[in-house]
Amino acid sequence: QVQLVESGGGLVQAGGSLRVSCVASGRSFSRYATGWFRQAPGKEREVVSAISWNGDNTYYADSVKGRFTISRGNAKNTVYLQMNSLKPEDTAVYYCAAVSVTLDSRRYYYRDEEYDYWGQGTQVTVSS
Repeated sequence: QVQLVESGGGLVQAGGSLRVSCVASGRSFSRYATGWFRQAPGKEREVVSAISWNGDNTYYADSVKGRFTISRGNAKNTVYLQMNSLKPEDTAVYYCAAVSVTLDSRRYYYRDEEYDYWGQGTQVTVSS
């Protein structure tokens, strides 16, 4: 079992930056591919970014490409999402998700149904 806790959300003006973090506890997190999703009021949850367990492969939604960066911490139990040039349309609750993978996997996953573990979410609000 893995528990995920997100933090780092908040209120920022358009054009600003935030870094949200996902800290895992429980089993070793290093063998888990991880993704960031977001859900805005009245909208479906959507993938933002994803990273393979070893950090070699990453995925970004077109809407955030060039502005957001996903990365793993050195301790491997933390995944970050650095968000730059934020826009009001980035306003949402951001969720971290994880799925166990085999040692030889280099995959990332961008469908929410592929993930087994979810955090409680952190609110990101971008004012215009």
